[in-house]
Amino acid sequence: MRYIKKPTEDEYPVYSHIYMDLLEDDGKVLEHLWQNFLEIKKYVYGLPENKLLYRYAEDKWTIKEILVHLIDDERIFAYRALRYARNDDTPLHGFDQDSYARYSRANERSLDSIFEEYEWVRKSTIALFEYLPEESFTWGGEGIDFDGSIINRRTVRGLAYHIAGHELRHFNIIKERYVN
Repeated sequence: MRYIKKPTEDEYPVYSHIYMDLLEDDGKVLEHLWQNFLEIKKYVYGLPENKLLYRYAEDKWTIKEILVHLIDDERIFAYRALRYARNDDTPLHGFDQDSYARYSRANERSLDSIFEEYEWVRKSTIALFEYLPEESFTWGGEGIDFDGSIINRRTVRGLAYHIAGHELRHFNIIKERYVN
């Protein structure tokens, strides 16, 4: 798969270091995306059914909700990457992740259906980044808050690495707070 250089600190918001720090600086983010998907799938299928609906605290998501959150987040951030890669730097609003989780009905879905969707989205994301023009990886755009103020800036490759690091962060949270 394509080599994509890890973004520099000025290519993503400061808070995103919690995702970037989890990723190797080897340029193999697309390979990591695929391998991490396989690892998460194997791990989650190995859990007892009751763990998939467990909440470690009030108002925390279940594992099924986390998985659908990862799918939603990946779709949104891949869309942003597509916009920026097509040299569309129109500022984009964020999204209310808690509202998305609440209305996803993830807990009513089978694990098979969740992972089927997850795999389709992942393959689509990998294909997007695999075939973008090389020069587009350093192009970017801004996120805006509900009041219209600029709150962050990301590049296309910053978004690729965000997707991978965000997934790893949630995988670590599953292992630390839901299983142990």
